[in-house]
Amino acid sequence: MKLPNADKARIDKTKITEYLLSKSHPDGCSKASFFYQFGFTVENWEIFAQSLHKHAIENDVAKMVESEYGSRYSIEGNLETPDGRNPEVRSTWIIEKHSAIPRLITAHPK
Repeated sequence: MKLPNADKARIDKTKITEYLLSKSHPDGCSKASFFYQFGFTVENWEIFAQSLHKHAIENDVAKMVESEYGSRYSIEGNLETPDGRNPEVRSTWIIEKHSAIPRLITAHPK
């Protein structure tokens, strides 16, 4: 199964710059260290967003969970990176109730 409406998926700039690539965020700093080593940077956050979007489109959903907020999807597969090493990662997306558009929640090494 693929992420529904993956082609329309939203990735907020702040999710990348202030969380996934933030070396000072209490929860994001370890993720930032991981993603930086593959060539992603805050200055070029759009490249990371494009890679995550491609990851969501090309890989299958590994797990889907319903919650009071909507449907949460975990996607596992290789992430295209600037340095070409393409590590395996898990990205998590939500389609909130009363919406059809997936939104990125997080991403981390698998």
